[in-house]
Amino acid sequence: MKVILDTNVLVSGIFFGGYPYRILDAWKRGKIRIVLSEEIFDEYERVIKELSRKFKEIDVSELLTLIAINSIWVGTNPLPFNVSEDPDDDKFISCAIASRTRCVISGDKHLLALSGFQGIEVLKPKVFVERYLK
Repeated sequence: MKVILDTNVLVSGIFFGGYPYRILDAWKRGKIRIVLSEEIFDEYERVIKELSRKFKEIDVSELLTLIAINSIWVGTNPLPFNVSEDPDDDKFISCAIASRTRCVISGDKHLLALSGFQGIEVLKPKVFVERYLK
């Protein structure tokens, strides 16, 4: 199953655990595939590097390399109009459309409000784990 992870899910899985960690673990075990665009990866990299200053015990460069190598990369086109109240979230929808990925995992209220847009399901991590990883 292909999924797109909002940055907050990736960061929570790396630094804090819980359901986001279970999603990353499923990715590591090959149960799901992460789909990325350059714009999404740039945001991952920026946010993870910021947080790594607080969590020095985690080697983020190796992790970012693993994500880059073991994900499906797609080129995206800008959406003709903003679909989210937060335009920064449009990159996740654009990536889903370009890759024909039907699931975005996020805790972001703006993305969650878009669930159903062009057949894209936006699920909270807990809902995704309970629905697809049990």
